[in-house]
Amino acid sequence: MPHTLEWKVRLHLFEDDDGTTKAHLVLDTGTTELTGHGSAHCHPADADVPEIGDELAAGRALSDLARQLLQAAERDIEGVGAPRPNTRETAPWSL
Repeated sequence: MPHTLEWKVRLHLFEDDDGTTKAHLVLDTGTTELTGHGSAHCHPADADVPEIGDELAAGRALSDLARQLLQAAERDIEGVGAPRPNTRETAPWSL
C-alpha cells in the first residue's frame, strides 16, 4: 500500500551577545513534534564568517534531530514486538 506524508521543518538561526550561533530546529510530523538544537562559536583566532557558524549550528541541530528520530524508530520497532538492536546488531528493519 503506497504511503505518502509531508513533514514540516522549521529552522531558526540566531546569534547571541557572546558570538555563539544557535540553531533551533522543529520537526512537525502532524502527530509528533521533535526539536533539535545545535550551536557554533567562532574561535578568536579564526576569521568571522557568519555563514560557517550558521552551517555548523544547523548541521549540529540536524544531527541532534536525526539521533532523536532513530531513537523513536527503535522504540517503535520494539513496540511492534521486534527486539531492540544493540550497537553490534542490525535492526530487523534497517535504520
